[in-house]
Amino acid sequence: MALVKFFQINTQNHDLSRVQDNISRALEPLYNTPTLGGNLLQQVSLLTGINTINHKLGRNLVGWQIVRQRAAASIYDDQDNNLTPNLTLSLISSAPVVCDIYVF
Repeated sequence: MALVKFFQINTQNHDLSRVQDNISRALEPLYNTPTLGGNLLQQVSLLTGINTINHKLGRNLVGWQIVRQRAAASIYDDQDNNLTPNLTLSLISSAPVVCDIYVF
């Protein structure tokens, strides 16, 4: 709630303060949704084995989701062994495949 409160106007008007508090309470769940502020990486070509993809988030990756997969393949992450989680997503694919990946 701290960031949303940061944008509130300090006032002695109790009605305005109450409205601001209600807006803060309504917006806080949206602000804290981890999937907001992500990137859709389109037409990502994965090869069989380990693939390193620049996620372009500028921060550590929280999660990822395949939103379109154009061939049969098992895809899972290797993030526990990724030395640059603030820059890249490490995926392992069982077969060559082109997919769209939402990273957040």
